[in-house]
Amino acid sequence: DFRMLTRGDALPVLAFTTTSDVTAYDVFDVSRRLRERGWLVPAYTFPKNREDLFVLRIVCRNGFSSDLSDLLLGDLTTLLPQLRSQPHPVTHSRERAT
Repeated sequence: DFRMLTRGDALPVLAFTTTSDVTAYDVFDVSRRLRERGWLVPAYTFPKNREDLFVLRIVCRNGFSSDLSDLLLGDLTTLLPQLRSQPHPVTHSRERAT
């Protein structure tokens, strides 16, 4: 469902997007649904010349433990079946980042 854009090895930041075959939801839907569970995973649009790219970004701050990462991945895993069952992305405006 997702394609990593960074590996997080140079900076503790992970950027990823949906794969091209995902049509039921977009990064804005993922961001919104994770926010409902208490996570702040912003979705961004890129500037001109890359307006086709929308990404989610996770910044792993000091103290972000493996327990927290397990909770985040668990919540994302729980949300994916619901997101996949949508007929189309719920977020209609890609003009604003979350």
